Amino acid sequence: MHESDAGLLAPGRAGSPAEESTGDHAFLQALLDAEAALTRAQSATGAAPASAGRAVTDAARAGRFDIRELALAARSGGNPVIPLVAALGAAVEEDVRPYVHRGATSQDIMDTATMLVASRTLAPVLEDLERTAGALARLAAGHRDTPMPGRTLTQHAVPTTFGLKAAGWRSLVLDARDRLAAVRGALPAQLGGAAGTMAAFGTEADGAAGLPLAAAYAAELGLAEPPLPWHTLRTPVVDLAGALAFTAVALGKAAADVLTLSRTEIAEVAEGTGGGSSAMPHKANPVRATLIAAAAGRAPLLAATLYGAAVAGDERPAGAWHSEWEPLRDLLRLAGGAARNAVALMEGLRVDPEAMRAQLARTGGLIVSERLVAVAGARVGRARAKEILTGAAARSRETGAALADVLAGEPAFDGLDLAALTDPARYTGCAGPLTDRALERR
Repeated sequence: MHESDAGLLAPGRAGSPAEESTGDHAFLQALLDAEAALTRAQSATGAAPASAGRAVTDAARAGRFDIRELALAARSGGNPVIPLVAALGAAVEEDVRPYVHRGATSQDIMDTATMLVASRTLAPVLEDLERTAGALARLAAGHRDTPMPGRTLTQHAVPTTFGLKAAGWRSLVLDARDRLAAVRGALPAQLGGAAGTMAAFGTEADGAAGLPLAAAYAAELGLAEPPLPWHTLRTPVVDLAGALAFTAVALGKAAADVLTLSRTEIAEVAEGTGGGSSAMPHKANPVRATLIAAAAGRAPLLAATLYGAAVAGDERPAGAWHSEWEPLRDLLRLAGGAARNAVALMEGLRVDPEAMRAQLARTGGLIVSERLVAVAGARVGRARAKEILTGAAARSRETGAALADVLAGEPAFDGLDLAALTDPARYTGCAGPLTDRALERR
């Protein structure tokens, strides 16, 4: 049997921690961990002998089970928990079998295992986001006052600084980190039984027996204890989906900027180790940024699928929770791969201030026309100043002359230093202080 999910078409996540922690083996182990924790929790609350918890835990090792057989057997019941319970029961002594999966429903185990996989995957993602934020802080501080063209609607607008741009990227990375950290801390266990009443965990005389069991179960797993079973209350899933999609697009914003700025004709930044081409030996493609951009392009639609699945009918739905498994795993992988690539991108990013200065000079001072309108407007009124600059800009473009030369002799600028007024490096506004403010955030 050939490996069906080796990442051949997924270079963005291939070899990443997220790939390993979301693979079939990892999911199977999470399912087994959920089953073992349930028996241990029942042992801890007196609903099962201590020996049962130990025996199920000893048996719950993914390497003992055939993943492909479980996958094929899952077709008959619609989920892999049903054949796994049978296989796990067969792996323990007969006197322990009644305590395997006792009182639970398949969705309890699937939801809990998914939360375990998410928690385990998010740990290295958060570490990568911290590293990326650290690299961006260094870039922002080091280039606090490095002027570059600000671009709006693809065109030069007014000057900015690379420090402010990097500080903005960092702000998004920290937003993603904070959202993921909050979601990870709230990931809940799931334990509701057949219809969310927990009836099978107690007796009619002791109807509340399931409540301490749920608390013990969550504690065994290191997950949060939910106030209610959430079989059809999918807040944990949509919160996770939203945070993962935001992480991908936050990193995607920085990647999109790098892709623009690393174009041959701009060359203001470059990846530290660009990728090669199969046909053109001279190329050093911005591969890290490309893979991040690819993740950002896919993530929102996967999140939309998970939001759609939240419309889950009855006490347990048909199809809604089943539709979550693959897109949620893909989202975890996309965010994890993008975070890993972001570390390499930002820690190795090369910045070329000389190229930025050359780009600033490209329009011969037109990039500061806003400033000149304000200066002249104080003398002749804003409407007249705009008329003067509009005409001067047209003549500058037609003749190739610098804006300062075109405006020489214009009465609205008599006695003013046009060379200084048209110097882009002297019109970056509050870029420096804004960068400083952004870097105060931890």
